[in-house]
Amino acid sequence: MNIDSHQHFWRYQKAGFEWITDDMKVIQRDFLPTDLAPLLAENDIEGCVTVQVDQTENETDFLLNLADQYDFIKGVVGWVDFKSEKINERLFEYSRYWKLKGFRHIVQGESKGFLLQPDFIRGIRALKPFNFTYDILVYAHQLEDVIRFLPQVPDQKFVVDHLAKPSIKAGEIAEWSKHIKKVAAFENVYCKLSGMVTEAKWKKWNDSDFRPYLDTVFECFGARRLMYGSDWPVCLVGASYHQQRSIVEAYLTHLSHQEKEQIRGGNAARFYNL
Repeated sequence: MNIDSHQHFWRYQKAGFEWITDDMKVIQRDFLPTDLAPLLAENDIEGCVTVQVDQTENETDFLLNLADQYDFIKGVVGWVDFKSEKINERLFEYSRYWKLKGFRHIVQGESKGFLLQPDFIRGIRALKPFNFTYDILVYAHQLEDVIRFLPQVPDQKFVVDHLAKPSIKAGEIAEWSKHIKKVAAFENVYCKLSGMVTEAKWKKWNDSDFRPYLDTVFECFGARRLMYGSDWPVCLVGASYHQQRSIVEAYLTHLSHQEKEQIRGGNAARFYNL
């Protein structure tokens, strides 16, 4: 089964979506399952994992409701307040929803040291008894914190979103590469081949812009811990659904059939228990 391991749904409104700036007008509207379904079909993708963008439990409930209505939504990555004193109660409540696979916090918007706060780490440690995953969303400059954070939760299943957002448009790779290699040394950490076009020069990129970054993550994580994700509809600021997918597909041509199957869906299914 081919899986898009990272995409979003939302009902757009200015309040709460301030991150969608005026130069991103193409995504200043609603994006729902009826918009994604034909794109998945055109690209021979049978299912998706939908991921939070708003840090509220209301959005988590909204995504779970969509997942109940549409079979091709195979999993939900929601949000919960990890620093809450009632984190175990909330996770117990959410464990009733079989399509809820994990959680994410938008750490890229937080200050340095956020990941290392004791109450946040306490919340992350609460995930494993419920078999929930955690998506790590950070910028490249936050990877030093990630490297210090990972040993404190050694048995938790993690996946790095968007290659940790290196600045592809600026060609910055040395520091990112050094740090992503250290992150990949933790065997419980996976990485998503997603979000690349938004870190490149929008609409002006070439496949060759991404090759050094893909070379690095393939060398570090191997085909066994990488998964394809579109980051739709955010990707639309830089490329169509088909265009962003073609970047990964072009890179996969030299791999074995088994490795292609792992990246196209097998790893996502295993990681998220789809």
